Amino acid sequence: MARGKKNDAGNGAPVVVTGTAVASPYDHHANEYESTPPPASGGGTTTGGGEKQATRCRDPLFAILLYANVIAIATVSAIYGSSALTTAIDEAAGEYNYSGYMYATFSLGAIAIVLTAITLPIMMAIPTALIKCSLLMMLVLSGVMAAFMFVSGSVIGAIFGLIFFLITICYTYCVWSRIPFASVNLLTACTAIRKNAGVVFASFVFVCIAFGWTLLWALALTGLWDRVVSSEVVEVGGYSYTQSTANYGYLFLLLLSYFFTHQVIQNTTHVTVAGTVGSWWFAPDDASGCCSAGMVGSLFRAVTTSFGSICFGSLLVAIVQTLKALVNSARNGDNQILVCIADCILSCIESLLEYFNKWAFIYVGLYGYGYIEAGRNVITLFKNRGWEAIIADDLVGNVFFILSLCVGGLCAAIGYGIGESDPQGWFENSPAPDYDSSIVAGLGFLAGLVLSAILYSSIASAVNTVIVCFAEAPAEFEANHPELSRKMRETWLAFYPDCGA
Repeated sequence: MARGKKNDAGNGAPVVVTGTAVASPYDHHANEYESTPPPASGGGTTTGGGEKQATRCRDPLFAILLYANVIAIATVSAIYGSSALTTAIDEAAGEYNYSGYMYATFSLGAIAIVLTAITLPIMMAIPTALIKCSLLMMLVLSGVMAAFMFVSGSVIGAIFGLIFFLITICYTYCVWSRIPFASVNLLTACTAIRKNAGVVFASFVFVCIAFGWTLLWALALTGLWDRVVSSEVVEVGGYSYTQSTANYGYLFLLLLSYFFTHQVIQNTTHVTVAGTVGSWWFAPDDASGCCSAGMVGSLFRAVTTSFGSICFGSLLVAIVQTLKALVNSARNGDNQILVCIADCILSCIESLLEYFNKWAFIYVGLYGYGYIEAGRNVITLFKNRGWEAIIADDLVGNVFFILSLCVGGLCAAIGYGIGESDPQGWFENSPAPDYDSSIVAGLGFLAGLVLSAILYSSIASAVNTVIVCFAEAPAEFEANHPELSRKMRETWLAFYPDCGA
């Protein structure tokens, strides 16, 4: 065991070594689908290090709940939804032609993918400039919002806008010196994603699955609508109107079903990316191709041995989301304040759970932990690196938000041009000929925003995984990626010079 020694690899920059040296992180003769990144072997200011877990299904009960949920919704859709679907199709069939909007959306989607792909090398070339620009852009937007509230005469809005603007100024000042470290995190994450582009394709596949799940769930909801909502005609003052009352038992189960599965799909993508970046970090030879062994193995683990853990954390968030939706559905003029308070509390709980899950699932993807064990490691991580992890995550998130808006805006502009010129005659006999350009522009903005967010969510997951891996295993990073390791250590030591002493 070596403690307190310095590793002079990589241009002589020092790294404090804490831990025990281990053998090669992978058994290259083992089944590629069972390979899992190893425990941290040391280097840098470690957080204690995760440990490789034995290959077995974790939290299987929650996976069974997910399977039962999907089977139940599919059964309800098959029994009750078919007649509702037939009726909807018959009502939709008419004299108008909607195909032009569909063609335009697909075309703009392809353009959005190309534009988003172009931003990847840009992020790798000028990460620091992008983070600074995005931070300044958020500052400008908060200032514009405060000014707008003031000009519009909204005193309360102007006060809150001014407070938020001042907070943004303070935040920008405090985190400015940390931008170099966040930029190297972004560069490292982009490098890992570029080496394993298959995770992006996997993300698109999961989005398609999520879309299919939404259609299936909507079909079940339509079939059960008479049971979910009861209506009766009420006469008041000589006027009659229809009063609808929700059956909150059915509504709770249906909403929980939707949010549960949607969260699982989203988090499975996150775990897949985390495992792939971990493979690239510890054993780059296994994770240096579009559909590398590391990427395929991470995907396999995410949908098998780690699936129950994903379902566990997803169910917690889904319960809060369901309660929040029910609270909002009960909103009326007599209980606005109570509903607002309940909604605020549930929103805070939801945000905290989602943020906690984002880090917990990295440990699930890296080491194969169960959800509870992964949560303990998250607590340890934030005890040692809390603010640095949060700040780096937030700074990079600003970049993705601004870039998504840019891609969406460009697609909207192109869509408006398509709607104006209609070179292919797509919009003949459209339902709204006077608004074709605006409709296509809106579809373009939505397509650009959603599709760019898919790629950026993969990179965001990679950034968070890099933060965890650097905290736990900087020695492996130095051994496998010395140039990136040197840059990250230099930016880290620039802010924490005592760590290299």
